[in-house]
Amino acid sequence: MDQDTIEIRVEDRLSALDPAEWDACAFGEPVTPGFEDASGLKAETHNPFVSHAFLSSLEESGCVRAETGWLPQHLTIRREGRLVAAMPAYLKSHSQGEYVFDYGWADAFERAGGRYYPKLQISVPFTPVPGPRLLVRAGEDTERLKQALVAGATELCRRHDISSAHWTFLSAPDREVLSRLGMLQRTDQQFHWRNNGYGSFDDFLGALASRKRKAIRKERREAHEAGIEIERVTGSDLTEGHWDAFYAFYMDTGSRKWGRPYLNRRFFSLIGERMTDRILLVMAKREGDYIAGALNLVGDSALYGRNWGCIEDHPFLHFEVCYYQAIEFAIERGLSWVEAGAQGQHKLARGYVPVTTHSAHHIAHPGLRRAVADYLENERLYVEEEGRALAEHAPYRRGGPA
Repeated sequence: MDQDTIEIRVEDRLSALDPAEWDACAFGEPVTPGFEDASGLKAETHNPFVSHAFLSSLEESGCVRAETGWLPQHLTIRREGRLVAAMPAYLKSHSQGEYVFDYGWADAFERAGGRYYPKLQISVPFTPVPGPRLLVRAGEDTERLKQALVAGATELCRRHDISSAHWTFLSAPDREVLSRLGMLQRTDQQFHWRNNGYGSFDDFLGALASRKRKAIRKERREAHEAGIEIERVTGSDLTEGHWDAFYAFYMDTGSRKWGRPYLNRRFFSLIGERMTDRILLVMAKREGDYIAGALNLVGDSALYGRNWGCIEDHPFLHFEVCYYQAIEFAIERGLSWVEAGAQGQHKLARGYVPVTTHSAHHIAHPGLRRAVADYLENERLYVEEEGRALAEHAPYRRGGPA
């Protein structure tokens, strides 16, 4: 690649970029799932969270803007006017809404007289879903363009005295590039469900140990007591009435859990308009009224569970709406895996197994970089050991996907 023919720019509004050009970069590289052995699983070719529709909806709804601590600073690379690579990036004035926690790093650096914020965050806001971050159009020189994006980020940090850059929830190809470029590596864990070619939910249950199989059947049965019905809503069936109900759940549960939910009502309307066929709402109804719901986004190979909320508490309803309905939908659609969000060891008993997630970090200050590097080395060992221990308690019969 002739470096003289490319132009690297920072864009502060995704709406200034052509959606088709952005998406050509976002979906340019198939991404394999994060299982240790991913054989038999289809690569993801359409991660909906890096789409122009999703990211621009966050900005246009006002969820992502300078006032919320997420100032868009997207890096783009053009050759002869054509967008060939991009990176969703934000200048952050805090560490909220990221799910990869660096509060301790910030506190230590500032107590030592440093200035940790602002920092550069390369991620999808409020979304702990692994996926591509260094977006390159298919047919281009992928390695060199990814290196150019990383160099652009570190140069942005240098020019504007930004303490650090953080690439979180990385795909395997991006992680490898960032590792070769010397970025600090961090690991964590999530719980994902793997489709081993099941023809039905009962086929999946057949892969479980008898005790776990009986427990799930009991949970599903009890979740439907009190006259609760489950609806799956997607495509043209989605209405503003569904979004009104879901937003009420989201606000009620989110306010109790986090104090201030990140997403506003307009955001849900925007993705409803722009991503209709990529949305699955699982809604619970009792006596004619919706009482709970879960939002999922649909990729070409995976289902991504995102937000849950309820205005009534019923035994096992959360597991039914968020986990078991997602598994059933994935089996029916022939999807390879389900991601059910961050944390939650309780997912293990429901058939979701531990999967390692990855992030990479550029720390400008040498002293802080050394301290963080030492911390991460120990943390990686802990995450690895915890993953092994958790996998031993997976509910599958011997020879299952754990």
